[in-house]
Amino acid sequence: MSDANSLISHLIELRNRVLHALASVLLVFLCLAYFAQDLYRLLAEPLLSTMPENTSMIATDVASPFFAPFKLTLVLSFFIAIPYVLYQVWAFVAPGLYKNEKKLVAPLLLSSTLLFYAGMAFAYFVVFPIAFAFFNSVAPEGVTVSTDISSYLNFVLKLFFAFGVSFEIPIAIILLCWTGVTDATTLRAKRPYVVVGAFILGMLLTPPDVISQTLLAIPMWFLFEVGVIVGGFYAGKKEDDEDEQSSDSESV
Repeated sequence: MSDANSLISHLIELRNRVLHALASVLLVFLCLAYFAQDLYRLLAEPLLSTMPENTSMIATDVASPFFAPFKLTLVLSFFIAIPYVLYQVWAFVAPGLYKNEKKLVAPLLLSSTLLFYAGMAFAYFVVFPIAFAFFNSVAPEGVTVSTDISSYLNFVLKLFFAFGVSFEIPIAIILLCWTGVTDATTLRAKRPYVVVGAFILGMLLTPPDVISQTLLAIPMWFLFEVGVIVGGFYAGKKEDDEDEQSSDSESV
């Protein structure tokens, strides 16, 4: 009976955490909804600045001018609310973690958020201007570049997600090293395969052009190296914590 009550209490807490997370996204959305058109104009700036003169974006669907900016605002609201959403995740799982696990998870949640934002910023400020300038420069003669606003939104959201997730590589490596699945020495030995895999993954996650693939693969390789360095530190720290715990238990 106590186990059933414990399960129900955990489910109730999980429901409350999910509702709080959804409420945070909704609150941010309500605050940004008034600026939906301005936000879309800001998102489209990397493309508009590289388009030929006397050209503009178009809307091929009747409702696109209304729904595209609000879709962007909803996705942006989730991205902005990510820290609070992750806090809800942390508050739910923290009571079941050991002290040394809390020391690992808390900074990883913070760093994963910052890395995700860094990946999106890298895509917007570095990848978009280069990629869009390339796309517009290779348009065949007689073809007018007029991108549909919904197609553009879907395109950039995929790139945002791809770069945001790819920048989480150090977090994944740290977790693998900390849990003992692998270690820094093994990962260094597999560096050639990682480089090839980064370019293959860049090919799968980005549009079919060499520029976007390369601009994703190189940061992934760099982040792999960072993850190996930090992962080795965390693995050594875990061994020290385990030795300390074993010595404490023996003294008791």
